[in-house]
Amino acid sequence: MAERQRIAVLGGGSWATAIAKIVLSNTPEINWYMRRQEQIDDFIRLSKNPSYLTGVKFDTDRINFTSNINHLVATSDILIFATPSPFLKQHLKRLRRRIDNKIIVSAIKGIVPDENLIITDFFEQVYNVPKENLAVLAGPCHAEEVALERLSYLTIASASRERAKMLAQKFSTNFVKTTTSDDVTGMEYSSVMKNIYSIAAGICHGLKYGDNFQSVLISNAIQEINRFCNATNPLHRDINESAYLGDLLVTAYSKFSRNRLFGTMIGKGYSVKTAQMEMEMIAEGYYATKTIYEINQKYKVDMPIVDAVYEILYNRNSPLLKIRELTDKLK
Repeated sequence: MAERQRIAVLGGGSWATAIAKIVLSNTPEINWYMRRQEQIDDFIRLSKNPSYLTGVKFDTDRINFTSNINHLVATSDILIFATPSPFLKQHLKRLRRRIDNKIIVSAIKGIVPDENLIITDFFEQVYNVPKENLAVLAGPCHAEEVALERLSYLTIASASRERAKMLAQKFSTNFVKTTTSDDVTGMEYSSVMKNIYSIAAGICHGLKYGDNFQSVLISNAIQEINRFCNATNPLHRDINESAYLGDLLVTAYSKFSRNRLFGTMIGKGYSVKTAQMEMEMIAEGYYATKTIYEINQKYKVDMPIVDAVYEILYNRNSPLLKIRELTDKLK
């Protein structure tokens, strides 16, 4: 029965496109929701996403496109959300159908603003989706490298071991290896927080700090992630696994990292607004910085790097001065 489950991708960006490529390796067809009908029309005409990962060609006969989220939900069993977290509620505003009987997979490495909820908690609390129907995609997996079929690793986390295994099979290809986990909360928070540290790495790069300092910054960053995950969801986890440390490393160092690029621009003197306008893509870490900072008002975990990035992005403190202060707190 699991083999016949209809899979849907929600989102029109690079990560959604990479996920669609992965899933189509294992299933004859998918449903795909994009908000703008003109993007769908261009995709069908060009046989590729007109705006993202334009080198990836698709057999559009195997894709059922729709800009109607209710039609998509009605015709799908597994919903893979790959939209930027600030826009998730906007997409769901049009939703009129129940989704508590669907399998929800979050490929969103972000937090729902205002509510300050990780994605699985949001679906559980607002849409009554049971924990066993929720899963998270984690791991060091840049969309651009998936497009090039470079070997990548994904971890699927779910409270249901059975669901995690089933989904792992659907995401496993000759260029994607998969593992499973039950640390849903830890992996979500880690996936969110690594974007903040990638901005920090970018700021330091823009300020011309070298590799020696970057290594100290990132080794302190994984310790901050560990402390925060232990405070919010205390369970035994190996923070050195690829879904935690690996994802942090690739996002902090890779040329494909939009969060690192955003940070680099801030370090070079761009204002937040100017950097956002020039990038034309969402840097999830900008939103994550505020939400994690606010959540941490409750837990009071020692996170000097997060605090420094927050002061730079939201209180317009000087990157030069804040990073100089930070250097005395790292070891």
